[in-house]
Amino acid sequence: MSTNETEGQQVPATEAELSEEQLAAIEDKYDDIGGMRPVTPLLHSFLRLVALTFAIYHYYTAGFGLPVDYVHMGLHLCGLFILTYTFFPFIKTRSVMEMKPSFLRIGNVPIFDWIAIILGCMASMYIGFAWRGVEWLGIAEQTFRQGNPNNFDIFFGTVLIVLVLDLARRTLGWILPVIILIFIAYALLGPHIPIQILKHPGTNWRQFVNNMYFPSEGIFGVTLWVISTTVFHFVLFGVIAQRTGLGKLFVDNAMILAGRYTGGPAKVSVISSAFFGTISGSSVANTVSTGSLTIPNMKRLGYPSHFAGGVEAAASAGGQITPPIMGAAAFIMAEFLELPYTTIVIAAIFPALLHYVGVFTVVHLTSKKLGLVGFSKDALPHFKKVWSEGWANIIPLIALLYVLFSGYTPYMAAFCGISLAVITGCTRVSNPISLLAPVAFIAFALWKYMNGGFDITMLLLLSTCAAVGIFNPDERITYRALMETIETGAKYALAVGAAGAAVGLVIGVINTTGIGFRIGFMVTSGAASIAEGVYPLINLPFWELFTLPDLTLFFSLVLIAIACILMGAGIPTTALYILLVSVAQPALTQLGVPPIASHMFVLYYGVVAEITPPVCTSAYAAAAIANSNPFRTGISAFTLGLGKIVAPMAFVYAPVLLIVSSTGFDMLDFVIAGSTAILGVFALSTAVVGYLLKPMGAFQRILCALIGLVFISPNWTADLVALLACLPIIALQVFGTRSDPEPTHG
Repeated sequence: MSTNETEGQQVPATEAELSEEQLAAIEDKYDDIGGMRPVTPLLHSFLRLVALTFAIYHYYTAGFGLPVDYVHMGLHLCGLFILTYTFFPFIKTRSVMEMKPSFLRIGNVPIFDWIAIILGCMASMYIGFAWRGVEWLGIAEQTFRQGNPNNFDIFFGTVLIVLVLDLARRTLGWILPVIILIFIAYALLGPHIPIQILKHPGTNWRQFVNNMYFPSEGIFGVTLWVISTTVFHFVLFGVIAQRTGLGKLFVDNAMILAGRYTGGPAKVSVISSAFFGTISGSSVANTVSTGSLTIPNMKRLGYPSHFAGGVEAAASAGGQITPPIMGAAAFIMAEFLELPYTTIVIAAIFPALLHYVGVFTVVHLTSKKLGLVGFSKDALPHFKKVWSEGWANIIPLIALLYVLFSGYTPYMAAFCGISLAVITGCTRVSNPISLLAPVAFIAFALWKYMNGGFDITMLLLLSTCAAVGIFNPDERITYRALMETIETGAKYALAVGAAGAAVGLVIGVINTTGIGFRIGFMVTSGAASIAEGVYPLINLPFWELFTLPDLTLFFSLVLIAIACILMGAGIPTTALYILLVSVAQPALTQLGVPPIASHMFVLYYGVVAEITPPVCTSAYAAAAIANSNPFRTGISAFTLGLGKIVAPMAFVYAPVLLIVSSTGFDMLDFVIAGSTAILGVFALSTAVVGYLLKPMGAFQRILCALIGLVFISPNWTADLVALLACLPIIALQVFGTRSDPEPTHG
């Protein structure tokens, strides 16, 4: 690729495109599994077997039943310890990443890492081993040790706490472990906290280990349970579905839908990333998979390199809140709220729409501003050809959604989706031996039916999908390639698994000390003070635009949003969501916000934080593909997301936008609140770009931004003021002198 970054320069195809090896290197560098330590061939073969066993165990238990929770989570932790401590070094230095096997570096892994693996696995399985008591060791049953742990409990609990923190440090960096250590210090030093409202009786180390180690709080709590029973399976499904052709089908259809319009390549990036995000929980994987096609196309049609990378990064981040298959945080949200996952899916429909309205508007207006047009008709895929070759690749996703929305568990839905992805990808009528897979799956469906697990409709649907999938006209994936894909899926789950186990410590501290309610009270008190100062400045004596409670809620939201964005600069979305929702929900509940709205608010800002410099790995991965300056690409991605940065406030003020809120649903209220929220995001996006029908001056941009903020509040008076304020902008844009740029054709 060319190393320069000339605005609007035509980039030759041969320079813009990257090989599969180069793309894999970019993904490896910037994703959570990047920077892995090289190991000897013999150890690599062993670890491949461990990864496959790890994945197959989760796949099997999803379909045939889970063991008791503490055993299942213990086995999940064992897999994390083995794979993380062998692939991720203690400290990443050049010498550590070199191949230097020796007596003290077995398979190129230092002996202290092997000791940590052994201790970690022992600590993970000790709970299950000692649950019924071990008479010859003097260990009583768990019931008698709860609240009064023995020395074995303290030793293994301490080991697991330390090693879980190190798991998170090795896979995600220092920021998350440091935050967790602060929470641990708070739990232990409660009586010595100088701030009166944060003081609490405190706890000693023995009681702390009791709370953090024993189920069902702390490490063996809700986050690790959800990740080991649901999130892992959907990560695996996404990786397999992408490999078997569903990702390509998404991109081709996005090209057909938007490729020929103004800013076609950028809109293709937005749509394909939204599609791909439904099966991928990794922003970097999403960026690389779709960006490898969309970024070179954008550059080829004259898009600035940093803008092309920014579009892809901004769009890819939204995949985590895009139904029906969302990121890991959405599954944890369902568990926290004690709601079916399908309820979360429905609630996320409008927030996801606002996200893409914001990104799409900025892309469209920027394309108009730069005079960038779409692809020629000849350059687009043909609808008939795309679907005649790829129709079967959509079968696993359809079946997964049907099972999920039929009331079955998410992991049963994932089991069926993975099974059908393997069938459609790897089995063909022309290869008789491969037909064992669909036969086995149909036998499973029949067994479930005979035992009352499936009804006749489910049996017929799944059997039909399996039978039809073997006629997939797309290229067959070999089982060797499938095994490599499964291995990759297991590695993808390492970082989210480590984060889930480590953040369990935070949840344990919050539940033990009540710090969530304490900080929540501080947030609302601070917001109320700010509101009291602002109230007389924005309201007229004869006309109250905003009430004091409205302003208190607004400033509470602003404070929480700022915390999300700042903390999210170095923490994955899932961990950020878990950390902040424990504070946000008590604060917002005091102000009358429904729980699902406060949870969705934090999740949405966690996604915004994904593309917030200085740490925005998906933007850096996009920059590597676009050959642009990484920081400038990150700024572009953040700017593209600015249009929808206040969108979460819309569904806090109007929970009806979430459809399933406890406040109820009214179609008229939904249409009105939804329309004004979309207008608000559109106005803010216009202010960001500085272009509507023609370039906008500073006055128009500032006015547009204020209009967008006012529109977000579902208040008839505020909406009327916003509409009236639009009139001078519309007049200046329509009747002013037009100065459209000359279009750049591809």
